[in-house]
Formats: sequence, structure tokens, C-alpha cells
Amino acid sequence: MANHLLDLLRHWHAGRDAGGWVLGTVYATEGPSYRKAGAMMLFNDLGQQFGLLSGGCLEADIHRHARRALASEQALLLAYDGSDEDDLSFQLGIGCGGLVRILLQPVTAASDWLDLPALLAALEQRRGGHYRQRILGNAPPRARFVPGLQAGVLSPRGALTEDGEGTWLDTPVGRPLHLLVVGGGSDARPLVALASGLGWEVTLCDPRPANARWEYFPAAASILRCDPGELPAEALFPHVDAAVVMTHNLGLDARAMAALQGSSARYLALIGPARRRREVLELAGLPEQRLSIAVHGPAGLDLGAELPEGVALSILAECHGVVTGASLVPLSDPARARLPISRDRP
Repeated sequence: MANHLLDLLRHWHAGRDAGGWVLGTVYATEGPSYRKAGAMMLFNDLGQQFGLLSGGCLEADIHRHARRALASEQALLLAYDGSDEDDLSFQLGIGCGGLVRILLQPVTAASDWLDLPALLAALEQRRGGHYRQRILGNAPPRARFVPGLQAGVLSPRGALTEDGEGTWLDTPVGRPLHLLVVGGGSDARPLVALASGLGWEVTLCDPRPANARWEYFPAAASILRCDPGELPAEALFPHVDAAVVMTHNLGLDARAMAALQGSSARYLALIGPARRRREVLELAGLPEQRLSIAVHGPAGLDLGAELPEGVALSILAECHGVVTGASLVPLSDPARARLPISRDRP
């Protein structure tokens, strides 16, 4: 299963009445950690876990504490310090060396289900907002969803805030990233499968009868049989976060590029060499200096990929980095420490 919050909430909602549930959330970190503030996970009293709060090394112990929180119906605060020789995370030899603080909250009718039904409904309707959780141990759990954020959120980071009621973790939440793939040939299959595995919503468009068949793209959320120049702009474009054009036909590619200039996409890629990009844009009547959305063509990062699976990986890696505003610099590069955005991983 995917680890996007929407997928976790769907599992919770399907089994909400079958047993007890606890929501686990990273609310603060110091130093390197696998997940950052705002990461969420769900536990139930059947022994099931959905999501991750670490690399998988702490979840069993967190689940043990989740049972305590469920039994007491009180919120519980945990801390794992990888630099402390007496701490469990150090004894497990995890090696990250950072401090992770976790909030556990029972999800019960008494706590209004932590407002998770409202959050799930918003995400199902492609809406977002902020999820606010009170950071207080040995107290009744409190949380609420505040609607308002519309864009897809790939890497949500929560922030601690203070008001008259205490300390809160305020986490931006949004629907999964929506990827439009124009072109349903064989090389699009691993792209759609991998994007779906990341938890993204994928719409596929190709007017040609032999392409974009459901049996080839079972992971796609929807398949459109229209010409790319006739994409349903009012219904589709406000929700598209990224698009990859890969029809291998100059005319279809040109019509797709022209149509997508009016979309909300933050990443637009075109398969093929730079010479072909110039031909497509010229055919579409789109001078490069006047593009409203930059075109990444050739699409993807240079990973040395030749097969469709590797090409799909390179495209989605670039897409993820562009949408999140990442540096796209290797994590091991010493120069990365001087960049304004730092995304430390153990």
C-alpha cells in the first residue's frame, strides 16, 4: 500500500468500528531523522500498522506504547534519542543519531475521531488544509482539521505553534500529487505503475484505440480517450500538479503542450531530445521565452537509464524534486549543506 495520508485514512475508515485505533505523529525532531514533524501513522488493536514514523525500526515499540494510550484514552508523548546510549533507538544500532518526538492519540468517539472524517472527506474531494493536534501528554486527545490548502502536498512538514489553549502541531495536508500522462504506449506503463506506487493519482490520455488500455494500466485512476488538444480543461487542469507528454507523435505532442500551458502543472516534461522539443514547441506555436510553464525536455534526471523502467524512475525523480522545490543535489554532496533547503536523511 502507499503511505500517503489519504491511503492511511481509507484503511482506518474501513475498519474504524472493528477495533481500537491510535494516531501516531512525529511532532518534533532534532538532528537527522527518517521522518520529520508532521509524519503520521495509524495503529490498531489487531496488531496492524499503516504508515511509517521511522525506517521501520521503532514501530514495534511505538505500537506497544500505542496500546497504553488506547487503554488510558489519554494522549501520550514519546521521545527516541539516537545519541543516548541508554535509549532504545541507540541500543537498536539505528545510527541516525537524532532525536524524534512522537505524539500518540487514541482515535475514539469521545475525541470526535480526532476530526479524521472531515480530513478524509476533504482529501477524497481533492481539497486540503491544515491538521492541528494539541501536544499534551496524559490528557484527552484533541485535534481539528482546518480546510483551505488546495495544492498537492508531497512532503508535508508540521510546525509547532502556541495559542491560549497550549502548544499545537500544525501540519499542511493535501491530496496526493495528480500526474497527467499524455501517451499510452508501452513505455508509459512503468511510469504509471511507479507513480501509482508512490501514492500519486494518475490520469492517462491517448486517443489511439491500441493505446492506453485498462489491461495495460490497471493502476491509473482514469483514462481519457480524447485528443490532447481537447482535454477537459475546466474539470482537469485545476487539479493537475505534473504532466508528462510521451505520445511519440509530433502533432499529438504539440497539441498537448499547447493545452497544458493553461494548466496548474508545476512540472511539465516532454520525452525526446532537445531538438525534438524545439520542433514540438514550434509546431505548437509556443516560443520558449514565452512559456508560462517551463518544459523539461529531455525529460528526467541523468541516471544513465536506457530501459523504460529506468527512464520512468528518472522522470519521476525529477518531477518529485521540482514539485517539492528540492535542490536535486545528491544527499552526499558537501555543497548541499550550504543550500537553503536541507532535507537530512540518516
